[in-house]
Amino acid sequence: MSSKKRILFICLLLCSFHIYVKAQKVLQATNDMMGGGGMGSGGGMGGFSGGRPAAKKGNDSLQLRDKNADSITIYYKLYNSNDIKKLDTSINDFFVHYPLPYTSYNLGNLGAASKSYLTNTIQNAGLDMGFHAYDIYNYTLEQTPFYQTTRPYTELGYLIGGKGEQLIEVKHTQNKKQQLNFAFDYRFSNAPGNVKNQSANVNNMRMTAHFQSKRKRYESFLTMITNKVASSENGGLIKSDLLDSLSLGNPYELDTRLGLSGMTFKNPFNTSISTGTTYKDNTFLLKQTYDVGQKDSIVKDTVTTYMFYPRLRFQNELKYKTSQYLFDDQNADSVGYRKYFNYTLPAGKDLVFQDNWKVFNDEFSLISFPQKNNSNQFLQLATGYISYTATFPSKSGWNNYDLYAFAVYKNKTRNQLWDMLASGKLYINGYHAGDYEAKVYLSRILNTKGNYMKLSFQNYNRTPSANLMGHTQFPIIALAGTKKENTIDLIGVIGNYKSEWLAQVNYQLINNYNYFSNGYQANTYGGAISYLRIQAEQKLKLSTHWNWYNQLNVQLVDQSSPIHVPLILTRQRLAFEGNFYKNLNLSTGLELIYHTSYKADMYMPFTGQFYTQNNYTLTNRPVANAFLHFMIKRLKAYIRLENLNTLIPTSEKLGPSYNFAAQNYPTNSLWFRVGVWWNFIN
Repeated sequence: MSSKKRILFICLLLCSFHIYVKAQKVLQATNDMMGGGGMGSGGGMGGFSGGRPAAKKGNDSLQLRDKNADSITIYYKLYNSNDIKKLDTSINDFFVHYPLPYTSYNLGNLGAASKSYLTNTIQNAGLDMGFHAYDIYNYTLEQTPFYQTTRPYTELGYLIGGKGEQLIEVKHTQNKKQQLNFAFDYRFSNAPGNVKNQSANVNNMRMTAHFQSKRKRYESFLTMITNKVASSENGGLIKSDLLDSLSLGNPYELDTRLGLSGMTFKNPFNTSISTGTTYKDNTFLLKQTYDVGQKDSIVKDTVTTYMFYPRLRFQNELKYKTSQYLFDDQNADSVGYRKYFNYTLPAGKDLVFQDNWKVFNDEFSLISFPQKNNSNQFLQLATGYISYTATFPSKSGWNNYDLYAFAVYKNKTRNQLWDMLASGKLYINGYHAGDYEAKVYLSRILNTKGNYMKLSFQNYNRTPSANLMGHTQFPIIALAGTKKENTIDLIGVIGNYKSEWLAQVNYQLINNYNYFSNGYQANTYGGAISYLRIQAEQKLKLSTHWNWYNQLNVQLVDQSSPIHVPLILTRQRLAFEGNFYKNLNLSTGLELIYHTSYKADMYMPFTGQFYTQNNYTLTNRPVANAFLHFMIKRLKAYIRLENLNTLIPTSEKLGPSYNFAAQNYPTNSLWFRVGVWWNFIN
């Protein structure tokens, strides 16, 4: 579907949503949340009895007025979770809407390859294709919300930044009576970039539907997700040391290692690139459950509310996913490739690497609920089958399968004080036989003051990613042998919900760590790697309207290991906040983001991999951002002047005025952003 047709389709779809609900009658919302489901790998997310119960007319001539007629009750649960969440209405944190959190960085532009400042080991067994440089921009199944709402809800967002950067978001959800909810999310970002050959487009679309039968025995969840990232690759600047001596002060004057200067596309709806990466994936999910248990109903005034207490659930989940990973250089320069990337171009051929994947997953579960009125206590037993096929245009394809089983036990007490989960998953047969996941989680609300404690243990044993094993067309030198990567992850958290502070300790022990020792060579670190992260977050109230938000991460890792992360990563915000003039909610102040010097990973554009290096130390100034955020009724606005640090000239003490994401990859100069998010209730 072309970009223009896609935009027209979205507009027509939203219009049809509004027309459809124009005559919808608003009734009393119900808080009945019975019929929960499993968690873990394939657990259910049942128990939605939200929306509004059907009302029957009585003999009285006067009808009861719905107290919710002028308001909305909206909440959601994430895929495979029973935790009820509300929409985030805060305005002090811009990263609620921005796709890239402060703990991650990109290579200078929204939509460019990205990596976390923290360790990001792959924490799942089984199949992994191995391309993760653009994951941060995608909609995922794990973060898919299933809503319940008493009124149709729509949110529109638009952000514009420097050099023509823009971000568009559309969200809509509504209920048909009590049984059916559907939702639609769309996000589009376009950024031409601050240097040559850096344009990037990201398109994300997600549609969900949730249905529960009137008697609450049958439930189904339908999800369709589409992601596309198209990013030009420039390979970094040829002479990055000239940034501070430009005649016009414009980084666009400097040449890059890849791409032609005249081939950058400025059209925001044109996702074609001449030199760069295009990643696509499409996901389809259908989950169905049928419950056996005890039914009941409550009749109050003229309203009948049907209730059901499940004791045994039959659950089937079908997932189908297609993925494409493509690098294409239509203007490949053999001299440049040899000089900068030590790569010899094939004679007489365009440089094209492409992997195509199709993955089908069929999973069946039995879920038992020991207590009829506590859907958050259950035992789940399940088994599943996965088949996958990989095709490569210039080499033979590959296909295989996996057979796995897992079990989950969860118990969240009715008083909501204790929450426990234990799960295990084992790949019994197939290519990933012997892979497993084991998790134990325990949390406790300690007192009425809001203090809480959380403990978790996780152990993963996984086969190296497919591209590391040679199942790829990309020029990756595969591992010589197969050694499963094993990670033990221990986490302890204490905090307070009311005072908004937490302290967390995370310890990882990693054996047979898989990584790239250069842009092409996959390697396994034979020893054990110890990693320790200490995290602290606190909101300090300095006065009536002044607040200080402190976020601090301290990381310690074995010096001889190939994992390189900054010792300290922190974000500090000083904000003047409060409600003024009745309807004005204001947050304005200064934000600082800083990390200590470290040997940042390099990036190989035509394998799509970050790789370890020991010759270059990244030393940056603290990033300084001024912000003015406010909300008036249903309108939220974000006005930001970012990278104020670039206004200070280069000096020996402070270093270059430009910060870098990696060697030869400068981040943005002084950057101005304005964003508006507006929600509607029909």
